[in-house]
Amino acid sequence: MAILENIRKRTTVLILIIGLALFAFVISGVFSSNDLGGGKVGSSVAEINGDEISIDQFRRDVEAYSRMAGPTASSMQLVNQVWDRQVRNTILAQQFEELGINIEQDQIINYIKTIPSYVQNPEFHNASGVFDENKFREAVADWKANNPGRYALWLQDEQAIIQNAKEQTYFNLIKAGVGSTLKEGELDYKLANDKVDIKYVRVPYTSIPDSSIAVTKKEIEAYINEHKKDYKQDRSRDLEFVYFEEKASLEDENAVKEEITKLLEDRVEYNAQKDANDTIKGFKGTADMIAFLDRNSDIKYDTIYKAKKDLPAKFADTLMSLEKGDMFGIYRDGDYFKVSKMMDRKANGTVKSSHILISYEGAQRANPEVTRTKEEAEKKAKELLAEAKKAGTVFAELARDNSDGPSAPQGGDLGYNQEGVMVAPFNDFTFSNPVGTIGLVETDFGFHVVKIDDKQDIVRIATLAREIEPSEETINTLFTEATKFEMETTSDKDFAVAAKESNFVVRPVNKIKEMDENLPGLSAQRAIVQWAFNEDTKLGEVKRFNINNGYAVVRLTAKYAEGLMSVEDASALVLPKLRKEKKAAQIIEANKGKTMESFAKDNNVIASTASALTMKSPIIPGAGSEAFVVGTAFAMDQGATSGLIKGDSGVYMLTVTKKEEAAKLDNYSTYANNLQASAAGRVNFAVYNALKEASTIEDKRATFY
Repeated sequence: MAILENIRKRTTVLILIIGLALFAFVISGVFSSNDLGGGKVGSSVAEINGDEISIDQFRRDVEAYSRMAGPTASSMQLVNQVWDRQVRNTILAQQFEELGINIEQDQIINYIKTIPSYVQNPEFHNASGVFDENKFREAVADWKANNPGRYALWLQDEQAIIQNAKEQTYFNLIKAGVGSTLKEGELDYKLANDKVDIKYVRVPYTSIPDSSIAVTKKEIEAYINEHKKDYKQDRSRDLEFVYFEEKASLEDENAVKEEITKLLEDRVEYNAQKDANDTIKGFKGTADMIAFLDRNSDIKYDTIYKAKKDLPAKFADTLMSLEKGDMFGIYRDGDYFKVSKMMDRKANGTVKSSHILISYEGAQRANPEVTRTKEEAEKKAKELLAEAKKAGTVFAELARDNSDGPSAPQGGDLGYNQEGVMVAPFNDFTFSNPVGTIGLVETDFGFHVVKIDDKQDIVRIATLAREIEPSEETINTLFTEATKFEMETTSDKDFAVAAKESNFVVRPVNKIKEMDENLPGLSAQRAIVQWAFNEDTKLGEVKRFNINNGYAVVRLTAKYAEGLMSVEDASALVLPKLRKEKKAAQIIEANKGKTMESFAKDNNVIASTASALTMKSPIIPGAGSEAFVVGTAFAMDQGATSGLIKGDSGVYMLTVTKKEEAAKLDNYSTYANNLQASAAGRVNFAVYNALKEASTIEDKRATFY
């Protein structure tokens, strides 16, 4: 009975297992036959429309994402990415089940044929170099038998392929029902092309000071209740903190400088084994720079020659001007003190060049659309060479218009390259000729019209560097300060007062959400967020947290419950709207029955004009978007004058000076088709968002992360 009851629950895990089972039945008789179900499901991380999401499977997915994302993604970024994917897959899976959407073998194969990583893989190609589904099946069967790791990766892809193929089918069904009539096309055309000219007077709302408009708490509360959907809030918290950053003191910096200074000169050290003094060469005179920097520098010796652009920007000019053997420093570069020594220089060691590539059919990496022969390519290249050498020709424009290479949009610019980077014929030409030379070079890629734009020296520089770090004494002092501040503010002393007495800066953080991770000024601090949302953490409570580069003493200043915003929380949003409403009413009441001339004169404004206004672009110059005002103008007859109109930026009165209907077309199918294409393009995004909005989602991530 327990098993039957579990089946009845129709969990998302079960849905995915059914999907995989369908795939196995349809196509994985060749690809796979393993049992992917089973295992006791632990606690759920979410419930979506009644379907529970297993925390066990969720954690496995996060781990898999972690392996793909690498070390740059934070743990919460991974959790949120998996969450978004899981919510989407579950909601859509429920739709697939309700509609009975399944995927047949030919649909899966056809979907695989749209994935470049599969289609372009030679492993799945036949003798003609074309993707062969039979070769693909054989490869999967071979992975299963002989390569478990590769097969496991395929099983992950298999799930994604099933999901994506079902999504494609589902959204295509919806798109098939999206259409636009010729009448809708005609309306779209008229909205964009019917025009109206107006003369208008506008009294802006800014003409009445905000301070003169009284808005009561009851009015704000009534407005919120009338617009509940716009003033919903999630659970959130406000914090304030003082950051105690572990950074080097002036004494620490001077100590690092002193260490570097000692390493510059030779020094004498007693050698107990020899019972004699040894002279240890310093940075200035060492004959083995690699070994010296390995022992004494926080940045090792880089023997690669570098161009000016590869050197620290602030010091590049100075470093490039050094003669061989010269030194520069001590200088500060970021978190390091450095001394640099010029070891060697290669004159004109890097060349900046541009080219126009004329490829031909069969040339290396030639675009499949290129059909010219090699002879035709050579002829065209020679013609372009002659053109490029003419006085007044702009080489970059010639390259943009004619080059087959990927650098065409950049005017053929290839940037700076050191010797040996480019293919041999290209390399030899650019390094053997002076700046300004234009010539023709043939490579396996085609024919190149090459221009040598610039040449620069490259240098090899040795740098003795020491990182500027806080000393143990500095770190201990910081810990003492942070602990003392925490103890003071945990007792009766006010947080802001205590901070001010010690010249500490208090930083506020407002409306953090339960699944947030980054705090402004502190970066990723998930532990602080969890503490703030812990039910045992009381309002006003203070706690010290160890963070990457020091300590943060944090105080919880506000708690916000999920639901409708309070008057205090919403007032900043509602006040401008209510003030605008009251200003509009005040202006209209004061100017009832006036002509346009008296309306302008009495309010010290002048009449203006606006021409060629359309419904699709209801922008009034100097006033901004005014859809209601422009719409009113279109509803009026030419020569008619309106009453007072409440606009977005002020109260208007207008006269329609000209109305111009767009020329009638024989057929509006182009506009209807554009509307249909636009609507179809929004289907995937709009439909999923609508489904998500209508779903009941219980998010329990904060319990586990």
